[in-house]
Amino acid sequence: MAAISLRNVIKRYGHGAKANQVIHGVSADVKDGEFVVIVGPSGCGKSTLLRMVAGLEEISAGEIAIGNRVVNNIEPAKRDIAMVFQNYALYPHMSNFDNMAYGLKIAKVPKEEIKARVDKAAKILELGHLLERKPRELSGGQRQRVAMGRAIVRQPQVFLFDEPLSNLDAKLRAQTRLEIQKLHRELGITSLFVTHDQVEAMTLAQRIIVMNAGVMDQFGTPEEVYARPATTFVASFIGSPPMNLLKHAPGVRPGTILGIRPEHLTLDADGWPVHVEYVELLGAERLIYGRIGDEQLVMRADEGQTPPVTGDTVRIAARQDKLHWFDAGSGKRTE
Repeated sequence: MAAISLRNVIKRYGHGAKANQVIHGVSADVKDGEFVVIVGPSGCGKSTLLRMVAGLEEISAGEIAIGNRVVNNIEPAKRDIAMVFQNYALYPHMSNFDNMAYGLKIAKVPKEEIKARVDKAAKILELGHLLERKPRELSGGQRQRVAMGRAIVRQPQVFLFDEPLSNLDAKLRAQTRLEIQKLHRELGITSLFVTHDQVEAMTLAQRIIVMNAGVMDQFGTPEEVYARPATTFVASFIGSPPMNLLKHAPGVRPGTILGIRPEHLTLDADGWPVHVEYVELLGAERLIYGRIGDEQLVMRADEGQTPPVTGDTVRIAARQDKLHWFDAGSGKRTE
């Protein structure tokens, strides 16, 4: 296993005045054995950052180290990493055993060692009864487990996951998340996992890197990112529904933005007047969508509260211990 160090990492495409910079000076330290998720919307640079760690993209400036070794100019095959992609990349004519063993055969690992490694990985991933089948005979989740098994048998220092759950339906994504968590508990290998899905980020990560337009907006535990977002972008990206960001509500000073999560609002006779636009039923809870002046406000109400009716004007108050304040110009947290 190994730690990963990123020091002022920059990626540009092109040269001179026409150069397009897509990664802007990212610095982060991933601890030995840690599971870190890189999350952000499409086009934010998260996969590019991962591919630079893998050696599949050249680094334009800065330094990437795996363990105690700077890997900027080291080819991917010599970085001692294993990568899992969203498209599985399995050979359809091979058995699942041979798919998992293929890299070891190319590396001329002895047959007995190959069998031992594949059997061990298959046991961890509960694939033993599927090893003689072909990939086409498996579900999407099972194919992804074979792809993970192929990475495990290499016994790398680092696992890199590039949106591995994107092609799975909701049920399989949830199931495969549990399997990835189990895998990390069993092996404890340093892992970087890229996703656009905040649920994957919050459930899998020990720490999260939130990317925004090539910039690392925040690096912290799921609890820190949720409870103390560093920017309005993080506040609006993490959490469902996202945090309410208000510029004109009563008590909001000019040049500041007030953030309050929907679950930290309550119906209160002393609260702000809110015009209810519609109410969304979600089983045991309801989402109340309304407007306070010219700004939208979303409140989460549990089944114990009597919901308002569309068209009503109600009063909604915020928990004073759950207020977040941001600078309106920079979007950065102020308190």
